[in-house]
Amino acid sequence: MRKLIVFIVLIFCSFSLLFPSLLFAEDYSAKCVSGDNAEKQSCLTKLINEKDQQINSYDSEIQKMDIELSIKSLIIQQTEQKITETEHEIETLNNRIDTLDSSLTNLSKVLIQRVIKGYKKRIFSFFDLFLNSENMSSLISTVKYQKTTQDNNQKLLIQVQEAKTNYEEQKTLRETKKKELDQLISTLESQKVALKNQQAKMQKFKADARNDKDYYQQQLNLARLQLSSFKSFVQTSGGDSIIAANSFGNGSDGSYYSQRDARWANQAIGYSSESILKVGCLLTSISMVAKKNGQNITPSDFAADTSHFWANTAWMRYPWPSVAGKSMVSVGNIDEELNNGNYVIVGIAYSSCAGKSGGDHYVVLTKKDGNDYIMHDPIYGPDIKFSSHYSTICSSATYK
Repeated sequence: MRKLIVFIVLIFCSFSLLFPSLLFAEDYSAKCVSGDNAEKQSCLTKLINEKDQQINSYDSEIQKMDIELSIKSLIIQQTEQKITETEHEIETLNNRIDTLDSSLTNLSKVLIQRVIKGYKKRIFSFFDLFLNSENMSSLISTVKYQKTTQDNNQKLLIQVQEAKTNYEEQKTLRETKKKELDQLISTLESQKVALKNQQAKMQKFKADARNDKDYYQQQLNLARLQLSSFKSFVQTSGGDSIIAANSFGNGSDGSYYSQRDARWANQAIGYSSESILKVGCLLTSISMVAKKNGQNITPSDFAADTSHFWANTAWMRYPWPSVAGKSMVSVGNIDEELNNGNYVIVGIAYSSCAGKSGGDHYVVLTKKDGNDYIMHDPIYGPDIKFSSHYSTICSSATYK
């Protein structure tokens, strides 16, 4: 009995070391232990939806990612099981085809032998049979024999044809199963990559949040404030509609991008669910500066790099990520930077900058124009006057 208790304790300790988040998670894991994989997956998905309705917190985000990991693991198990079943089906088909091949060979040999034998003893006419038969009984027997032989040969021919048809059908089915297996293997690899990405997502989240609930909540509030300003601006400006690819062109300098471009407007930013269309003005502005300085990076490329954003949000890290071998520098004199050939990214506001971390929207100033500026606006287009839409600048930065 003592040995059994020690064994159980050892198992528990080992499991806790390998899967601590599963042992100490809330009741969600216990709620989804019954049923097959599909039922468990449905149950876990429902729990994620419930988490989405809650106010985000460090604990709820960790729990949500744990559930997502569980779902991805279940999906992998399902695919692996399907691969095993398909491999077994292919092996069964291989054996069946080998048997059919052997049977078809034997039947074909027998049929050929009978055809040759029948050819040698074939009846040329009823008159020949009559002359070659010693009596009526012998004649009748000969006729019956010939008829039986013909019937048997006909049946054997049908068997050969059926065997051949079955053989071809099984070969076709095997090829179909092989294609299914190849697709399943490819799917499994993609699912494993997704699982690794989910694990990386959790590790990044914990690192960015510093495993500190208070720090996480503080940063999350700042992220929400900034992203809310972006969303409100896009909606108010009428820029929340997607435009055709490159509708505004590339600008006079060839470096313009629009956050509304159909090529990436609906793309999620980093690990978040936020889109470039709704909150991508800053990353689009940085992409334009990068291209102007020789790095051919699109808003899609920038948004796909999860290291550019804090935790699992679409909030840009500060200082902003380096591009084209240059680093972000805060600007005191915009005109001076423009005269030196440096584009300036400015945060703007419709009214007051009070309470804004950088602005409600970001644009790229490309040059001075009298008392005005020319800008590339991620919403309105390239090479337009700053004063045609804005007046208040809340922040400014360049890359050097």
